[in-house]
Parts: sequence; structure tokens; C-alpha cells
Amino acid sequence: MNNDELQTDSIRSKYTDKQPHSGLYRLNIIHLYPDLLNLYGDRGNIQCMRMRCKWRGIDANVIECSLDDHPELAVADIVLLGGGSDREQQIVCTRLQKIRRDLRDYVEDGGSLLAICGGYQLLGHYYDTADGRMEGLSLVDLYTEQGSPRLISNIVLRNESLPDFLPCEIVGFENHGGRTYIGSNKPFGKVLYGHGNNGKDACEGVLYRNVIGTYLHGPLLPKNPHVCDLLLQRALYRKYGVSLTDFPALDDSLEREANRAVVTRFHSPLAP
Repeated sequence: MNNDELQTDSIRSKYTDKQPHSGLYRLNIIHLYPDLLNLYGDRGNIQCMRMRCKWRGIDANVIECSLDDHPELAVADIVLLGGGSDREQQIVCTRLQKIRRDLRDYVEDGGSLLAICGGYQLLGHYYDTADGRMEGLSLVDLYTEQGSPRLISNIVLRNESLPDFLPCEIVGFENHGGRTYIGSNKPFGKVLYGHGNNGKDACEGVLYRNVIGTYLHGPLLPKNPHVCDLLLQRALYRKYGVSLTDFPALDDSLEREANRAVVTRFHSPLAP
């Protein structure tokens, strides 16, 4: 345990109101290719899931998979696919094609998957780049085309599909050249400030079964603990049939205050 974890544990410990269930529940979190897909601190999403599990007494087993590994998706509870450059995406895409069937089975069986930026683009049928078409995994009915200029901005979203699970706005940072089109799928959120999937339809990301695809870096989950808890909730229910309400409550007042500060700064009558 590093000093940051010790300090955070000390702060958080006084906010739990039940005894943890340590050892009774265990989530397997598979992080695909973190050595290649880790733009803008995407690894922080793993740290957020690990700590929010720990504070509740849930064991989080994080498995980092390199290109030479074969992910055991049959035992996965949450999968993270981060963002990378087009070159790194192509390398990863070639490897992912070999496990496409396993990924499809995992997704269709209700497995939780968080795909960020480049990982989000790979969920679809293809990504047309200046160097040619990059074949996607076709796990979700969407596609991406390269555009100009790059869409770079802080971003604020409101989710209208899952208001009970995502009661607060979602905030982050986007920097992408791709223009993604999700057809009839539900978006991760409606854009209140920023560009979103393509800068035209006011939609950002995609929701499909227990998959979240999004362009939001930052990293996403520490800025939006309610999104982290959505992933944990779905994974726990799929594996054990239990709810997060059965575990120690966390005081997220500081996180909510930080979230609200971003929303107020960028989505208000006085926003630039």
C-alpha cells in the first residue's frame, strides 16, 4: 500500500456506517493492454474501482493483460479497455480480433465493460482513418470516421437513460479526431458543454447492455464516482445477485462538490 492509499483510507474510514464484508465478495477486473492504452491517466479508473471496492470490504482482483496474454474473460466481472493513439489502436485491434468471440460472449452475457476513447472506437464496426479502415470488433452497432479539427474540450453530460443510477452530471475531458455515430443505441449522456461523439448530434458515448463506451478521459471514474458505482453495482448483481446498498455507504460529499464545481464552471449562464 502506498502513502496515497494510506492517507485516503484514513480519510474514508470514518465515513462507513456498516461493517465490511471482507472476503465474502470478490470482483475480477481485467485491464486490457495498459502498456499501450493509457492516455490521460486511464489507469486511474482501475485505481478508483479498486479503492471503492476496498472501502466497502469487497475484494478487487486486478488482472493486467499484455499483448502476449490470453484474457480469461469467462471469469471477468469488469473489463477496462483504455485509449491510445491510432498506431497503438491498430496494434491492439489486431490482437483483439483473436478474442472477439470471447468478448462478444462476455458482453452478451451481461459482463460490464468500460471502453475509453480508442477503446470505445474499437467497439464498433470500423474506424476510417487517414491511413485506411481499421476494422472494429462489431460488439456494438456504431462506426467512427476521422474528422477535422480535433474535438478538444472539457465536457459536461447529463444522462437521461439511467437517472436513478447516474443522478449527477458526468464530467471529463475529451480529445479525439474521430466522429462516432451510434445509430439507434442510447448515448452515455447528452452534451451540456463540449463536443461529444461527433460535434453534431449532442450525444456522447454509448450504452449497450452493461457496456459503457465514451470519449471522456480525466480519468473518468475518479471524477464521477456514481459512474464507478454503476459498474460495480452491475458486476455485483450479475455475479452475486446483491446490491451496493448491502455494503458500507461512502460519503462522496467531496467528490460531488468537485463534480458540481466543474458543472458550474462550464455549464451555467456565466460559463465561457
